[in-house]
Amino acid sequence: MSENTMNINWYPGHMAKTRKQIIEDLKLVDIVIELLDARIPISSQNPDIAEIIKGKKKIIVLNKCDLADEKESQKWVSNFENKNIPAVLVDSNSGKGIENVIRKIEKIMEDETEKQAKKGRVGRKIKAMIIGIPNVGKSSFINRISKRTTAEVGNKPGVTKQKQWIRINEKIELLDTPGVLWPKFENEEVALHLAFTGTIKEDVLERTEVAYSLVKFLLENARENLCNRYGLTKEYIEEVLNRDNPENFNIYDIMLEIGRKRGCIISGGNIDEEKTAKIILDEFKNGKLGKITIERVK
Repeated sequence: MSENTMNINWYPGHMAKTRKQIIEDLKLVDIVIELLDARIPISSQNPDIAEIIKGKKKIIVLNKCDLADEKESQKWVSNFENKNIPAVLVDSNSGKGIENVIRKIEKIMEDETEKQAKKGRVGRKIKAMIIGIPNVGKSSFINRISKRTTAEVGNKPGVTKQKQWIRINEKIELLDTPGVLWPKFENEEVALHLAFTGTIKEDVLERTEVAYSLVKFLLENARENLCNRYGLTKEYIEEVLNRDNPENFNIYDIMLEIGRKRGCIISGGNIDEEKTAKIILDEFKNGKLGKITIERVK
């Protein structure tokens, strides 16, 4: 297993168009809801967005909190709030945290609503815009917050495409936007984190390389989770990692052992590394390795 430098440059044409559209639509809204993945709050944050929405009120929604380490998630909420950015933990699938988002939006807009009322604009709706990179759970969040099931939801990045206004309650209307990613990943670590969580399409990075990097991360940060899920002993892990080989060879051997235990065996008794990689990545994405936060507050 080689540790090749990945060449990452993914910017579909509709992304450029979307960026332009967001800048135009910002004139219509009072507040921006930025949806992030609670497991990767840094990598799932589009670095262009801070500049684009400068001057607008904002709330951070850390989605998929059911898949993240609870203590780390609380640290992230505190981290954002220390920067005067309100943040809420949400699990869009169960609905956990949704009401907190609505309450926060209404509280943030309280002064503005009163100001409008004094001008005689009673009952003016709060206009919110939701922004998030592809596959961060935007459609599921919209369905949950608006109590409907009509938004198009899919596992492939970038399913949501059409702009639409959605009624949240008698006070708030939400403007949806397609998922937008930045032009180029300058940082390989960011690209890997997005690949671990399924944000980048699988044909952008080499799946086996991504799975290898995930196994390396888990060995360093969540070894017990890895051992429990795949029936590996701590003694076995120590023995392999201490072999007199380059580190990447040893980590690759552990990955192949996972494949062996999962029956990913092909002719000649070899391990199907592609199938093994898919199992590891899918099970991490679906939370089967436990609640794991990849990026921690520094």
